[in-house]
Amino acid sequence: MLVPLAWLFVTAAHLGVVTEHTLFIAHIVMTVLLVGFAATGYPDMRDGVLRTWWRIIAAGSAVTLCGVVGLGLEPANPTLTGVALYGWMLLPAVGFVDTGRRVTEGTWIYAAGTAGCLLGAVLYAVGSQATAVGGLVLVGLGQTAGISDAALRD
Repeated sequence: MLVPLAWLFVTAAHLGVVTEHTLFIAHIVMTVLLVGFAATGYPDMRDGVLRTWWRIIAAGSAVTLCGVVGLGLEPANPTLTGVALYGWMLLPAVGFVDTGRRVTEGTWIYAAGTAGCLLGAVLYAVGSQATAVGGLVLVGLGQTAGISDAALRD
């Protein structure tokens, strides 16, 4: 449930429903969770597709830390916050491609997740409010589909 909730939260922040300070706190919490998960999950995630996902989580820890620093500055640093946003839009696409290559069932779900990440990032980058929100929704749906399939099928 963390993936869809995270993207709902990001969309709410983009729409101004969530304050920048709340987003800053969320990045701190997520950085701690990601670093903790990477540290404790490593022994079980050294081979196969889990190794790919461990690398994504490790890289995502650094990406999220960029968001912490960027949001902690006054004013917020758009380059660092952009690294966090686009990093989490695009990093899971790498995992979906690798997972899709390795599974025998549900490959279309990982292809859709990859497409959602990539197209969502492009739509967000276009810059209008409507396309940005559409991009965030697409990323959220694509990533939720992939993580749900992995959790339910395993």
